[in-house]
Amino acid sequence: MGYYGDDFYDDQKKSRRGGASTFFISLVSAIIGGLIVLMMVPTLSKSGYLPGLALPSAEQEQPAQHTPAPSGGNINYSVEVGSGVVEAVKKVENAVVGVINIQRSRDFFGQSEEGEAGTGSGIVFRKAGDKAYIVTNNHVIQRAERVQVSLIKGEKNLDAKIIGTDDLTDLAVLEVDGSKIQQVAEFGDSSKVKAGEPAIAIGNPLGLEFSRTVTQGIISSVERTMPIDLNGDGEPDYEVNVLQTDAAINPGNSGGALVNIAGQVIGINSLKIAKAGVEGLGFAIPIDDASKIIDDLIKYKSVQRPAMGVIPVDLSSIPRQAYKDPLQLPDDVVSGVVIKDVSPISPADRAGLKRYDVIVQLDDQKITNQAELRKYLFQKNIGDTVKVTFYRDGKQQTANVTLAKQKLE
Repeated sequence: MGYYGDDFYDDQKKSRRGGASTFFISLVSAIIGGLIVLMMVPTLSKSGYLPGLALPSAEQEQPAQHTPAPSGGNINYSVEVGSGVVEAVKKVENAVVGVINIQRSRDFFGQSEEGEAGTGSGIVFRKAGDKAYIVTNNHVIQRAERVQVSLIKGEKNLDAKIIGTDDLTDLAVLEVDGSKIQQVAEFGDSSKVKAGEPAIAIGNPLGLEFSRTVTQGIISSVERTMPIDLNGDGEPDYEVNVLQTDAAINPGNSGGALVNIAGQVIGINSLKIAKAGVEGLGFAIPIDDASKIIDDLIKYKSVQRPAMGVIPVDLSSIPRQAYKDPLQLPDDVVSGVVIKDVSPISPADRAGLKRYDVIVQLDDQKITNQAELRKYLFQKNIGDTVKVTFYRDGKQQTANVTLAKQKLE
């Protein structure tokens, strides 16, 4: 009996008191938890975490209208889409056209016939009176006997006149009947473009069947140059500034628009590295650079560029033994431009430059090859004076050359 003494009963009393307290605390916690859940239901429901639950309310949003998919399929909701990209595309999409290169060829029986030699894209950028102007890539209309422009699908193609072309920047300007043009693209300011901002490419990849295809990406870089080899000798003749983007650009996009989020054209799609394993690497000519070329092509039918009047050759392409004889260069001169020839009565001739002079600097700009030389000169104006630093007979010298208009070959 001692085992069941007062201590046992005291413990029983304490246990009963503790159980009551625990029960009371649990009850209060459950009530508070329930109230919190009830208060959170509307928020959770609107956020989509409770998809099947909705509380009746005068402020409850009406469900979107939808059409059930056939027998067990997914439900497709029709919603009004509004975004910056959509609005940007609306501002410019109908100003992007198809450009058709038409050439003559021989059929199976030897008969001459016209046909499409290729297609690309173009941008309507100006209407003046009864005429409209379109910019495209030079390679899109190269060797064409006729050029046509395709507007909205289903409409008859317009005959286009080639106003002017430029090999170095791969640009060309076309003229068409302005009465058929409904939309003109707005040019933006490519100098304000920043890496990382949205970029939208619009064009006709793989042909007119996919006209006005829209792809989206970002500006990958604004500080890129691409070497241009016009004569296929393996030496770059010029370096063109380009915007780099990861927006998909495929064959047929050439001449199409690269657009910012405001719907303004910031570049003309021109180049794409098409190598195995390389994706998301597209290039566009900045619209600020293109505008100067376009204006010249419309006004003069050709680009007005300054020139020195020399035939340049990269020093790096010359045999190493020639550095000493006949060039007589110091050992530390390993790059520059050798003057192969000087045109008579040219700016270089009047300034005293001669054959085999090696140009290493223009003003304060170091020159390592002919592409850099041309790029620097083409940033100048006709009539500007350039300080030329060069080596002759082993000695560094300078001459001031007043640039003249480049003669077309």
